Amino acid sequence: MSTDRKPEAGRPNEVEHLDNHECWHLLRTVSVGRLAVWVEDHPDIFPINYKVDHGTLVFRTADGTKLQAATGDTPVALEADGVDADTGIAWSVVVKGQAAPVRNPQEVLDTVGLLLFPWQAGTKEHFVRITPDTVTGRRFKVTPPLTWWTPLDDAPKSGNE
Repeated sequence: MSTDRKPEAGRPNEVEHLDNHECWHLLRTVSVGRLAVWVEDHPDIFPINYKVDHGTLVFRTADGTKLQAATGDTPVALEADGVDADTGIAWSVVVKGQAAPVRNPQEVLDTVGLLLFPWQAGTKEHFVRITPDTVTGRRFKVTPPLTWWTPLDDAPKSGNE
């Protein structure tokens, strides 16, 4: 663990910066993250199901924008998070690195063994591996809404809001 103390009820603004080991532990506790990629002239983001595999992340996808953008020359980022409803302690982990298609036949067989099942129906025949350059994370106490509420929150809103 980091030298920062774990957030407590009496310290609502304190953020614990997580070490590498804790980040990987937390990444294993959830299976959905958001993949950020660069598409032509703008960033885009996609929800993905992933699995941790020997210090990398693996996901399945179909042909399309996500596959093309993720496996290009531009680095990617994945963010995953969670919250403990009982304690109100939340965490967020960001992995930044390079994604590449899994092509080696033995590696493809190994990734099939990860039991990676996408939530969305359809053929997801491409396995992609994200090899991290950096992994960072933080843990913090979720702030109750009344702490940050302002009178403007109750102001009349336009018809488009």
